[in-house]
Amino acid sequence: MFFYLSKKIAVPNNVKLKCISWNKDQGFIACGGEDGLLKVLRLETQTDDSKLRGLAAPSNLSMNQNLEGHSGAVQVVTWNEQYQKLTTSDQNGLIIVWMLYKGSWYEEMINNRNKSVVRSMSWNADGQKICIVYEDGAVIVGSVDGNRIWGKDLKGIQLCHVTWSADSKILLFGMANGEIHIYDNQGNFIMKMKLNCLVNVTGAISIAGIHWYHGTEGYVEPDCPCLAICFDNGRCQIMRHENDQNPVLIDTGMYVVGIQWNHIGSVLAVAGSQKVVTQDKDINIVQFYTPFGEHLGTLKVPGKQMCSLSWEGGGLKIALAVDSFIYFANIRPDYKWGYCSNTVVYAYTRPDRPEYCVVFWDTKNNEKYVKYVKSLISITTCGDFCILATKADENHPQFVLVLCNSIGTPLDPKYIDLVPLFVAMTKTHVIAASKEAFYTWQYRVAKKLTALEINQITRSRKEGRERIYHVDDVPSGSVDGVFDYSKAIQGTRDPICAITASDKTLIVGRESGTIQRYSFPNVALIQKYSLDCRACQLSLNCNSSRLAIIDIAGVLTFFDLDTRVTDSTGQQVVGELLKLERKDVWDMKWAKDNPDLFAMMEKTRMYVFRNLDPEEPIQTSGYICSFEDLEIKSVLLDEILKNPEHPSKDYIMNFEIRSLRDSRALIEKVGIEDASQFIEDNPHPRLWRLLAEAALQKLDLYTAQQAFVRCKDYQGIKFVKRLGNLQSESMKQAEVIAYFGRFEEAERMYLDMDRRDLAIGLRLKLGDWFRVLQLLKTGSGDADDSLLEQAHNAIGDYFADRQKWLNAVQYYVKGRNQERLAECYYMLEDYEGLENLANSLPENHKLLPEIAQMFVRVGMCEQAVSAFLKCNQPKAAVDTCVHLNQWNKAVELAKSHSMKEIGSLLARYASHLLEKNKTLDAIELYRKASYFFDAAKLMYKIADEEAKKRTKPLRVKKLYVLSALLIEQYHEQMKNAQRSKVKGKNSEATSALAGLLEEEVLSTTSRFTDNAWRGAEAYHFFILAQRQLYEGYVDTALKTALHLRDYEDIIPSVEIYSLLALCACASRAFGTCSKAFIKLESLEMLSAEQKQQYEDLALEIFTKHTPKDNRKSELNSLLEGGEGKLPTCIATGSPIIEYQFWVCKVCKHYVLAQEISNYNFCPLCHSSVE
Repeated sequence: MFFYLSKKIAVPNNVKLKCISWNKDQGFIACGGEDGLLKVLRLETQTDDSKLRGLAAPSNLSMNQNLEGHSGAVQVVTWNEQYQKLTTSDQNGLIIVWMLYKGSWYEEMINNRNKSVVRSMSWNADGQKICIVYEDGAVIVGSVDGNRIWGKDLKGIQLCHVTWSADSKILLFGMANGEIHIYDNQGNFIMKMKLNCLVNVTGAISIAGIHWYHGTEGYVEPDCPCLAICFDNGRCQIMRHENDQNPVLIDTGMYVVGIQWNHIGSVLAVAGSQKVVTQDKDINIVQFYTPFGEHLGTLKVPGKQMCSLSWEGGGLKIALAVDSFIYFANIRPDYKWGYCSNTVVYAYTRPDRPEYCVVFWDTKNNEKYVKYVKSLISITTCGDFCILATKADENHPQFVLVLCNSIGTPLDPKYIDLVPLFVAMTKTHVIAASKEAFYTWQYRVAKKLTALEINQITRSRKEGRERIYHVDDVPSGSVDGVFDYSKAIQGTRDPICAITASDKTLIVGRESGTIQRYSFPNVALIQKYSLDCRACQLSLNCNSSRLAIIDIAGVLTFFDLDTRVTDSTGQQVVGELLKLERKDVWDMKWAKDNPDLFAMMEKTRMYVFRNLDPEEPIQTSGYICSFEDLEIKSVLLDEILKNPEHPSKDYIMNFEIRSLRDSRALIEKVGIEDASQFIEDNPHPRLWRLLAEAALQKLDLYTAQQAFVRCKDYQGIKFVKRLGNLQSESMKQAEVIAYFGRFEEAERMYLDMDRRDLAIGLRLKLGDWFRVLQLLKTGSGDADDSLLEQAHNAIGDYFADRQKWLNAVQYYVKGRNQERLAECYYMLEDYEGLENLANSLPENHKLLPEIAQMFVRVGMCEQAVSAFLKCNQPKAAVDTCVHLNQWNKAVELAKSHSMKEIGSLLARYASHLLEKNKTLDAIELYRKASYFFDAAKLMYKIADEEAKKRTKPLRVKKLYVLSALLIEQYHEQMKNAQRSKVKGKNSEATSALAGLLEEEVLSTTSRFTDNAWRGAEAYHFFILAQRQLYEGYVDTALKTALHLRDYEDIIPSVEIYSLLALCACASRAFGTCSKAFIKLESLEMLSAEQKQQYEDLALEIFTKHTPKDNRKSELNSLLEGGEGKLPTCIATGSPIIEYQFWVCKVCKHYVLAQEISNYNFCPLCHSSVE
């Protein structure tokens, strides 16, 4: 970080200043002084030149207003940025609140307590409340509209400072005796603050400043110290919160008058004075520190006595009140940034996130890639790559070097146990240094390297890609740098302060001024040089012969590494400090292609030096990105970081150096011959290229060829030769225009010459397929079909790459590109289109299996099977059916393609399901595979089990119905199979009979195949009888219950006869009831006790009623049963006597004709009534 004084404003009549405050949002500067002086100033940059932005632009006073109202010396000025108010107070205790109206400041409110003087005022973070403290201990908290919220007198206490916490819940009061008390926001005392920085301090001290950064712009790292407290004796402590037991302690070694954080809480400025041994008087200085107490530098300020300081809102300037002057210093922050392959990488903090936001901004395409990085230490770039150095974890002392490409994709993270305070990067290596040791890591073997460079790397690679060296070691380049972190722990008296590296040299700078030069990549100490400065930034030129050193005071010096000179003692030494020295330098960059050329930033000017001679400066405050081809690219980071989420291309500056500007002027104004002579005297590939291009435009092919040879541009030479072979001048002209990238113009010329083929060829080279298609369609004559197809496909690819599948489909259809078409249909989920495509393909087409797989992935079995069959892969088709649980299809396919294994596979899967007790899944499997008989057996088994468990009768009935339906399907299957066998031979009846006979042979004589519906009938009548009984139809209930006597093998006898007895009793058919009781009493399954209960009940009934049926004739037929049994209506349970009745097509059961009109579904099997 560098700083330098940039402007000085004098206050009229030499009135001494007392305080100064810079409004962070609107840029107003308020300064108060003796005799009631109160001024509001505003610095504004006024420039029409777009290149002059930021600090480089001239700043003038756009406001300079005296505010009348105070009579005594103004001692406190404080801004309320949110509400644009200024609060001031003088030595008489008068407080005035000023407001802005139509561009001028006016009094809004006045308050005078007349008892004491105001020592400090502080607005809270949202500008809603102000806390005012008086010297006599009075505290007032008021609102922004002037109302008093609360007041308090702290007896016997002299107050001098106050500040709010970020959340406005805590107030800190600073006392005149140096104590700091913590209160809540209602004025209740909480505790005294522990002041660790005052340990072992004797004598009277006072508080110089308390500043609590409110986190409005985010924090540099999570849990970052933000509360700074400084005393006049130079002792300072920075705390994470008001109760921090382990604050950062600083001894500034100066007399302090004020402190302030910058706008993002990353730099603390401490202003005051320091005694100098050589001088009698004190000198004014401002010291800058990080929140962790690291010293960033010292700014010396002229004048007798400094009294106050204030940062500008963007942190790029600082205002200092000294005597009767305001001094402004420009700040050049150490931004975390880098530049790699047209990409500016920069980091900033945000209030809503604890991490750093790292932006990779591609300046060529104006695209942004954002990455969030915790505890970022630095950004280093080289070539196409970037290294982000970060802390691995808050609690763990490990660090990570993350190698990223230019869009922020992490390629390779390296965990190291060494603090990467300094990081350098070459094409193949990363060097990270702590204060004691440095670590080297070969991160890649470049493809573009020469054989010699690769040879060097492979030698070092054998010894391992990572090494650690201690700064005090003397490595010889052979096998020293063992990968041993214990070296990094050893201390040193002379710490590292800067490093730099090129492909063959590594330079390490130490705090004493020693510079150590190592060979690279095989690290061996070659030379040590001694300088009189502590380096802050080191940089090697492109051939590693010169070293540029910027020290901590911003002085730039140069050191020649290889020159042999004789020193004062007459001995020959290697290395010489060059005469050139520049002050206030904050950035420099060597040219990549010329060892004598470099650019440097001095204050707000950029100088370009050739052989240590400067060219005229350019006004700019940009950071230099790159310097090559006689062009400097710089980036206005100050402007970008004002709105980091939306960087503008306007903030990238390109500057041409003088020789390039002169050559261009010569070519334009004088002519190619003179320019050629000038370039001969000042040779550079870029200048030769400039000449070649100028010669081409004038079709001076000889000069162009010579120039291309001089800048070693082989393509250029070939191009000139090709031009020479062309006959037509206009053709040459068109080719040259195309060469310079003016393609529209070139195309127009080709078309004017009636050479549509050349225009198409040009667009083909550019890959502009839309224009190719346009040209193919617009021209007269037939277009080349294959080219047309190619164009359609290329446009399809263009849309597909951007995932615009719908547009891509249109072009792929025209280009007959079936592969990509299939992919597009799949991505669009247009399975109908995919099916049509599969149907349109010829058999055994190579795309069919792929399309089939697409159908499989989305579970479309039928389409997948047809695709597999079309490409003659029945095995894959069967596998698909099995995979998608379409077993019927699988079995059918297996039979038609004579595959044996499907049955065994089915059986294996079914047994697996049964083992896992998934019987219903097994039934579904058999059903899908058309193995209805096996499915029915399993279903019957479930029904029997459920019946034994005494489950709800309705559920049991349903299971029996399902089992019977499966048997019906089985019967149907057998008939159909036989029918297909004997087709054309016999009548349908014969084939059906044959089917039944075959079925008879196949099926075991199980009861459920003979009469599949018995179980369903039993439970149907069982439920029906009870329903009728409950509904009061006792006679029909009795008729229905009598049917149950046939189903004793399905429903337990005790239930059947209990229900029958109940129905008979209700129907007063006591004869039937008596028979039921006789049956119940004779049942063997009942215990003696239960039988006794039945007997007692029978006795009770039959003592009252004679065991005779009243309506004998009706019940006769039912009671007798026998062979001549009438069919039963399943809706009512009554026998069917009429000739008209309805038969169910599925279960073949009967319903009375008059009853069926009440039903939509068959009462037994629930199939629909038609």
